[in-house]
Amino acid sequence: MNIFVAKLNFDTREDELQGAFETFGAVDSVKIIMDKFTGRSKGYGFVEMPNDEEALAAIEDLNEAELDGRTIVVKKAQPREKSDFNRGGNRGGGFNRGGGRDNFGGGRDRY
Repeated sequence: MNIFVAKLNFDTREDELQGAFETFGAVDSVKIIMDKFTGRSKGYGFVEMPNDEEALAAIEDLNEAELDGRTIVVKKAQPREKSDFNRGGNRGGGFNRGGGRDNFGGGRDRY
């Protein structure tokens, strides 16, 4: 099960986060998300646990628990939603970028 962990202390390391979850069972992976420009933690991450029962126990016990001086939020991760912005789709604005001719003025009447 993929678990979302938020409100992490910016100094929390992946091995510390893994240790907190290993008290409940096996941990496949831990990833704290880092800002690509500053290299600093964004304050959230993901933990992957192979056993769903152990993962649910970890979620129940660690949600709103204190880790490195911060009260963390722990819940089952949801799949990422695709947005038009991320896919390069219509970003609004209503502009015609097709380069074609519109139906407003500048030409003969179209009756």
